[in-house]
Amino acid sequence: MFVRAYLRASTTEQDASRARSQLDGFAAERGLTIAAWYVENESGSTLSRPELFRLLADARPGDVLLVEQVDRLSRLGAADWERLKAEIATRRLRVVALDLPTSWMMATASPDEFMARMFEAINGMLLDMLAAVARKDYDDRRRRQAQGQAKAKAEGRYKGRGEDLERNSGIAAMLGKGLSWSQIQAATGCSRATIAKIAKRVALNP
Repeated sequence: MFVRAYLRASTTEQDASRARSQLDGFAAERGLTIAAWYVENESGSTLSRPELFRLLADARPGDVLLVEQVDRLSRLGAADWERLKAEIATRRLRVVALDLPTSWMMATASPDEFMARMFEAINGMLLDMLAAVARKDYDDRRRRQAQGQAKAKAEGRYKGRGEDLERNSGIAAMLGKGLSWSQIQAATGCSRATIAKIAKRVALNP
């Protein structure tokens, strides 16, 4: 059994490795060693997370997928959450989250078959519940943000997010040097939509 730790933050301004010491401490208390770390800055509301799927590809049956909180793993809508759960189940991974105490025993040696099945069922139900709560929190925050922006626009106060001119200039330079979009995304942490916008701008102004 290998313990594979997954760390995620939504933006490049946030520290995805913030919880690393907590996960290390949790593993150490149980005499476990974290074999691999998978760290990325991507939204939990999307399945487009290269490091998460690299973890799934690396995993072997019985390995532990360790996260700080269930919302680090998923803020997905119902359909995408079911797809991710299916991927995890296919690889027979044990999901252990620090905010889900019923999952902690999954990080230790398996009990007898009956108890293992009981805890898997309970853990799966609670995972579903916490994933649904995480998605609701995401939707609520997005709705409040949209309401705030609409009010600010109506009052003439909303100016939107300013463009990061230095970063975008660097992206344009990398495009000019022939770097691939994947290389640029890895170097800057920006979205492919941002690269597409700048690529279009460069094409219009060669």
